[in-house]
This record gives sequence, C-alpha cells and structure tokens, in this order.
Amino acid sequence: MESRPELSLCDLRPEHAELRSALETAFRRVLDRGDFILGREVGGFEEAFAAYCGASHGVAVANGTDALALTLQALGVGPGDEVVVPAFTFVATGTAVFQAGAKPVLADVDPVSLCLSPAAFQAARTPRSKAAIPVHLFGHPADWDGLAKAAAGLPLLEDACQAHGARWKGRRAGSLGVAAAFSFYPTKNLGALGDGGAVTTSDAALASRVRQLRNCGRTTQYDHPVRGLNSRLDTLQAALLLEKLPHLDAWNARRRAAAERYRQALAGIEELRLPQALPGTEPVWHQFVVRVRRRDELAAALKAQGIATGVHYPKPLHLQGAFAELGHGPGDFPVSEAASAEALSLPMFPSLREQDVARVAEAIRSFYTVRQTAGRA
Repeated sequence: MESRPELSLCDLRPEHAELRSALETAFRRVLDRGDFILGREVGGFEEAFAAYCGASHGVAVANGTDALALTLQALGVGPGDEVVVPAFTFVATGTAVFQAGAKPVLADVDPVSLCLSPAAFQAARTPRSKAAIPVHLFGHPADWDGLAKAAAGLPLLEDACQAHGARWKGRRAGSLGVAAAFSFYPTKNLGALGDGGAVTTSDAALASRVRQLRNCGRTTQYDHPVRGLNSRLDTLQAALLLEKLPHLDAWNARRRAAAERYRQALAGIEELRLPQALPGTEPVWHQFVVRVRRRDELAAALKAQGIATGVHYPKPLHLQGAFAELGHGPGDFPVSEAASAEALSLPMFPSLREQDVARVAEAIRSFYTVRQTAGRA
C-alpha cells in the first residue's frame, strides 16, 4: 500500500505561499528604509489591529507574555498583590504574574469550555486580588458575563493569545476587558514570522503606560522615570502582520468549517468528547481539542498512520514546578487535571482540507473499532 504524506498539526506553508510576494515586498520596504525599531509599520499595525478588535488603542510588544506582564504592571499590580488565573492554561499566563512581581492565585476551569469558571474565580479571589486573567482557551471565548459579574469591578485582563477574531455576543476578543494581551507566535491564528505580541485597550491612560513600559520606561531617549522592559515589536514583524491581518477573517472561517467537519465526521463515538461552541460565542479554533481517556494510545495510533497530534496541556499549572511555591497538589483542581489527562489536539489550520479531516476521522474510528473488537474477543 502506498504510504500517505504526513499530516501536520499546524501547516502554515500554503498561506505563506499565497502571500509570498506581498510578504517579500513588505520585507524589502523595511530593509530599504532601515527603520527597524519602532518604525512606520509598528504604529500602522497597532492602529489596524486595535480597530479590528474593536478597541481604541493598540501597543505592540515583543511577545504575548510581555503583553500580560506589562499590562499588569501598568495597572499597578506588584509585590503583595494577587491575580486570579485558571489552572488549565499555557504556563505563561501564570508566569507573567510572577514577572509583574505579584502572586498568581489559581482557580479551576469550566468543564465544557475549559475557560476560567466564574464560580471558581469568585471563590478564589481575596482582598489582595488586584486583577484576574481569563483565558480564551484554544480560541473559545470565556464566559464574559459570568466573569464580569463575579469580578464585581475587579479588572479583567483578557489572555487572548489564542483568540484573534473570536467573539463573545458579537464583541471581539480584545475589547471585552480593561485590556487584552495577544501573541503573534507563528502558529497563532494571526502569526508573525517570529515572536510578537500586542496589548489592546480602550483606556488611553493605560495604553500610554504600557507604551512607556515596553520601551525601557522612557519618556525621552535618556529619561527613564520608571522601570520598564525592552519589549518592542520589530518593524519587520509589524510589516508582515499588516499584510496578514486582512486575511484573518477568511482564515478563521476556514478553521470554523474544518471544526464543523470534524464534529460531523466524529459524531457518535462514545469515548470521544468533542469541543462545543457555547451559546453566544464565535470561537476561532486555534486548536481543535477532543477529550479522550485513552489519549496516549489514540495519539500513538494516529502517529503510526502519519497524523500528528498535540497535547495542550499535559500538566496544569498547580502541578508544574514553576508554581510549587503556591503549595498545591494533585486533586486541588479536578477539572483542570482531568482536562490535562484527556486533551488531544487534532490537526487544525486554515488550509486543512476536507479529505484531511476525513483521514483523521477514519483513523480515529478505526482505532475504536479495533479496540471494541479486541474487547469482545
């Protein structure tokens, strides 16, 4: 039998091939002009991306982690303060709190969306809480109405690093909280050709503080009244992102179509729990994550057929060594622990074809058919 080509978890080559001429032109434009740091395209991208999100201001920074940490610092969060974060997320959501000098306080997630649970958030906050960071995990918006009610005025900073273009009741991620942090890591729905990040907000004073902090805390070239970071988005990356931004909605639409094909092709498999879009949400499916008890066995079976998968994430924050000082252990956040044991990311990217989804579904159904047959033997 002729072997099939490998199917990647995320293959962005077709999109880059489609935009190759425009990206090369943007590169040459920056190269010829020579304004590599805070050049013309940085401001242009900040304005365009903020408008896309429905926010008044955008501040481009070096990466999504810095976007979180700088915003916390700009909000006045520091030593002695606490910030509530979900226990099931990428590690940077929590380490950014440490970076700002504060203490992350973990809370469990909703069993369906896997985003921060409003009830768990309300239970976790204390008089020392100065902010919370709900994560729009895998491109699915968090329950903003529930979180806003639980916050009772506490600033909510969106971790929208996986949610470029997602909507909650018609409003885009990036316009829901006091501010939002985005990552432009290459595999994101809107990705640079390297690291990058941004903060969006409609608070002019907050935007101004983040803008100062991302540039070494300076007001003029050699006047630094506050301590900041060197966290600037390169002009080149801003130029490339400007070329990509007009295509984001179309790419997200292709992701949604692929997600719907997965749901149809995988329906009815009892051992497989499919992700769902909660009412009022428009996810952008940065990852398509199924839940399965025999996760590692299924991943191995797919790998044997040339299909790549991922595990996002194998350890919740409270079981990571980086958070050991918080004093948590197994059993403290059961929903997060269950998700870490069961989550399996299937191939998802804009150019994922109908036959690719069918191939993945066929392999998954074959895995369960073989197991069921073996169980009856």
